[in-house]
Amino acid sequence: MNGALFRGASKKPSFPRMEEVYKLTPAAIASYPMYKGLASLVGMEVLPVEGEGDALEGKLKALRENWDRYDFFYFHVKKTDAMGEDGNFRGKVEKVELFDALLPEILALGPDVLAITGDHSTPALLKAHSWHPVPLLLKAPYLRADEAKRFTEKEALKGSLGHLRGVELMPLLLAHAGKLLKYGA
Repeated sequence: MNGALFRGASKKPSFPRMEEVYKLTPAAIASYPMYKGLASLVGMEVLPVEGEGDALEGKLKALRENWDRYDFFYFHVKKTDAMGEDGNFRGKVEKVELFDALLPEILALGPDVLAITGDHSTPALLKAHSWHPVPLLLKAPYLRADEAKRFTEKEALKGSLGHLRGVELMPLLLAHAGKLLKYGA
């Protein structure tokens, strides 16, 4: 049998650019083509990354080399999701630990705000994306301390952020970066 399957064949959608909406100069550091494409659709400059696969060291190098050129970075790590979809719990833990090892170097750059989160939950037990809440870790100078001590699903329940909808995240990040206009007296 001969045939062709076109997945998602359409025209390029029009989205507002992050620069226009949030007054930011954004860059994306990603290896997976879909995330690079989505980032470019919202006006992020997609930075080249050296290395194969998730290339965490190459991504860190791109971040360091471009730190002074942008004021927003989308740093995507795909392999944690892929390991969850494969049902590989140990592999997922390993990929999280590899990223965790890079955090001191990222923090040494001095970000105003750092957010670590995901776009969905992918439990290895399910081998699929799920409906579970996605933990969110924020680091910023104006955050109040709460009861959460580690970045896990259970600890996130102790956090002060509660359950946020995705549309609430950017205003929260901008507020902590001091980039929102002051309202009221």
